[in-house]
Amino acid sequence: MNRPHLLVLGTHNQKKGREMAELLKPQGLTVETLAAFPRAIEVEETGDTFGENARLKASEQARHLGLWVLAEDSGIAVDALDGRPGVFSARYAGSGATDQTNNAQLILELAETPLEKRKAHYVCHAALADPAGEIRGEEEAYCRGRILFEAAGDAGFGYDPLFEVVEYHRTFGQLGDHVKSAISHRARAMRRIIPLIVRCLREQPG
Repeated sequence: MNRPHLLVLGTHNQKKGREMAELLKPQGLTVETLAAFPRAIEVEETGDTFGENARLKASEQARHLGLWVLAEDSGIAVDALDGRPGVFSARYAGSGATDQTNNAQLILELAETPLEKRKAHYVCHAALADPAGEIRGEEEAYCRGRILFEAAGDAGFGYDPLFEVVEYHRTFGQLGDHVKSAISHRARAMRRIIPLIVRCLREQPG
């Protein structure tokens, strides 16, 4: 599958992949997720930061596949919890965690925390690696809000039903894909790195 202008999204998460592919759609690139590559590897997220994990996932997968790979690592950081869940957002409730159990764990930990002290922010760090595994660029972006006492809305994934964007008085779970694609941490990081992606891939022969 060594096609020119092919970008591999280094994720097995279908919802993340769909969000990223939609943001890249206007660029005229061929975009595939790891689902299209049976020989894709599972990269262990051993980094202490979102940036370290994004670089690991992009570089190791690109080197293995011999293709351009865009990977990201993202999660939520809550002020009252000293930045947790952070890089452990996807597995906050432990082994076998799901969106539901992670949300329940967050609600439990913030049970005694008043609304004014529930400030939080989503983080997304995106990294682009060339077929040799060299990181060619990276960007990080944020979306700030707060954690509600209970879930609201069923759109999105992860902590979206708990994360309220204060200016909208709605959670990501209520705002839906259209608004999220404009203001989310992932959308902001992608908009920043897209010019680099387009430039790098269009320089390729073919």
